[in-house]
Amino acid sequence: MRIDRHPILDFTTGDKVKFTFEGRELEGYEGETIAAALHAAGIRVMRESGHLHRPRGLFCNIGNCSSCLMVVNGEPNVRICVERLREGMVVETQKGKGELK
Repeated sequence: MRIDRHPILDFTTGDKVKFTFEGRELEGYEGETIAAALHAAGIRVMRESGHLHRPRGLFCNIGNCSSCLMVVNGEPNVRICVERLREGMVVETQKGKGELK
């Protein structure tokens, strides 16, 4: 299932693009959010809770709750529910608070 509407962003589905998640090549559409592309690929867990390490998925989907923070192109703390997908992005699960390399 693909997310095709967003509460605060207008989706303009562009061309198919490739990106990697945890070293695995996936496809999505340019202009949709990274979270939408991951959801369409069947990925529901975005990160773990800080204290009990429980799985977290999308929650607010508007960039406020921090449940979707991931490392994108080496940059930690990217809210993938509002970050738009582009060709060649490298997306990784963020462990903890996210450290700059």
